[in-house]
Amino acid sequence: MARVFIGLGSNINPEQNVRQALRLLGRAVRIVALSTFYRAQAEGPPGQPPFYNGVAQVETDIPPGRLKHSVLRRIEEELGRQRTEDKYAPRTIDLDVLLYDDLVVAEEGLRIPHPQIAQRAFLAIPLQELAPELTLPNSGRPIAEIAAALAHHKMEPLGDYTEVLRKEMEDGSRQG
Repeated sequence: MARVFIGLGSNINPEQNVRQALRLLGRAVRIVALSTFYRAQAEGPPGQPPFYNGVAQVETDIPPGRLKHSVLRRIEEELGRQRTEDKYAPRTIDLDVLLYDDLVVAEEGLRIPHPQIAQRAFLAIPLQELAPELTLPNSGRPIAEIAAALAHHKMEPLGDYTEVLRKEMEDGSRQG
């Protein structure tokens, strides 16, 4: 089983869409842990609703390309994600493979490690929470160093919401 980290984000009805995405994800892979989820301002033009962002650590035998295109994209479509030319457009759900074991992948439509981990606190900080020993396989940089260099003050931890998600995940794994 591969150790995989998947980023989740939503700024359209985020409480509901993140929860539903995790339920659907849990049907395809084994969710091992969830980071704290954060409320953060959307990237891009001002005035957009804030995002809820977090990271799920999962285990799977699904190869990375199939995981992204057949599992994550299917979940995005099921939750009404509309892809447009505007990379800053609001979205019901955004699911990204951040890391897949120690693989480095650079192919059309798939880059692992995710190329924006070192620039986006909402990716690096949850990764560091889940795997403080982690070193990015393409650069050799420790995730703790990357997370420490990014601004934490722009992210509001959603402690109660995170606990609800973790409880649902635990309840779901006991039933499944």
